[in-house]
Amino acid sequence: MTNADATGATADGSAVATSEVSTAEARELVADLVATPSPSGEEAAAAERLAAFFESHDREVWLDDVGNVRAPADDALLFTSHVDTVPGDVPTCITDADANLTDAETVVNDAGGDDVTLPTDGTALVDDDATLWGRGSVDATGPLAAMAVAAVETGVSFVGVVSEETTSAGAHHLVADRDAPDVVVNGEPSGWSALTLGYRGFVAATYEVATEAAHSSLPDLNAVEHATAWVEDVKDAFESPLGPGANACDDPSVFDTVTVKPVMVDAGTEPGGNAVTAEVDCQFRIPPGTDADDIEATVDAVTQRGVVEFGDAIPAHIASPRTELGRAFRTAIRAAGGSPSLLRKTGTADANLYDAAWDCPVATYGPGDSTLDHSPDEHLALADYDRAVAVLESVASDLQ
Repeated sequence: MTNADATGATADGSAVATSEVSTAEARELVADLVATPSPSGEEAAAAERLAAFFESHDREVWLDDVGNVRAPADDALLFTSHVDTVPGDVPTCITDADANLTDAETVVNDAGGDDVTLPTDGTALVDDDATLWGRGSVDATGPLAAMAVAAVETGVSFVGVVSEETTSAGAHHLVADRDAPDVVVNGEPSGWSALTLGYRGFVAATYEVATEAAHSSLPDLNAVEHATAWVEDVKDAFESPLGPGANACDDPSVFDTVTVKPVMVDAGTEPGGNAVTAEVDCQFRIPPGTDADDIEATVDAVTQRGVVEFGDAIPAHIASPRTELGRAFRTAIRAAGGSPSLLRKTGTADANLYDAAWDCPVATYGPGDSTLDHSPDEHLALADYDRAVAVLESVASDLQ
């Protein structure tokens, strides 16, 4: 992919070894990582495999206090993605490009689990149409591995962070523990020919309410009904033109609005039998131009009974395409045969934290179809993975 035995340079001018990574080795890395379970909090085995890859190419690497894989080098660019995945039983195997979920499950079942290599329908890992199935192949082990390969080949800095899918503990530790690089590329699936320049922010809240126990035939509202009404009132508040998520357009995009999503309800009569209680965990996605104070003020205004407690907020992230980073990606994608596109995503990522903490350009990139994130048929076309590696190498070389 690049010439062996080249050198990059760190910010202080010291040399960083770079080395060639073959397509076969690059694909073996992503296949090994996908085959290694790494749900949040259980990333150690995958982190060790990733660190071993850097060590095999004579790169300085270590696991820090929270388990992040740190491979510092040329801070003209930092590639970073997350080692953890969401939980899930996804068939882990290699198939051709025409296979579906049923085909993948059949390949895994027929293998019987005794072979140490990945089960396959006869497709080799290096075949042009090879498709890698497994949890994390898209979100975000594919981007993670592509960045690791590109970092080794170009000599730029790399970090694989932990717990992105839960608390973002790895990213929080990273921004507190190191200085800002010149540029950050965060690894998440955008598709190999697209660049993500925006994510909404995030804040979580818990609503609690209690009422005296009473016979269910009485008309008085109980805590369950108050909690149900509270969710609807909050949703209505943010759909109203008066809410901070409102947009002047008749049909605002989801990215430009506040969305309200209850994710847990715990309700019923307390063990002593004297009260009915209800608790609702609710998540809010925050668009640019709105902050957590706006969310809290609107929620407080419609909360007639009960109490609401908010957690720490993550601000929205939006980047300009008119930067050297954006230009470098457009150039690299075209050079790889693609037509570049720009994305804004309705979720939240570690990119938000990097943007808030560091005064440097931040964008997000990686192979994979993000509609497959967290799904039972998560899979990645390895030809797209190869293209993403090439794009990342080109971007790194351009910015160094």
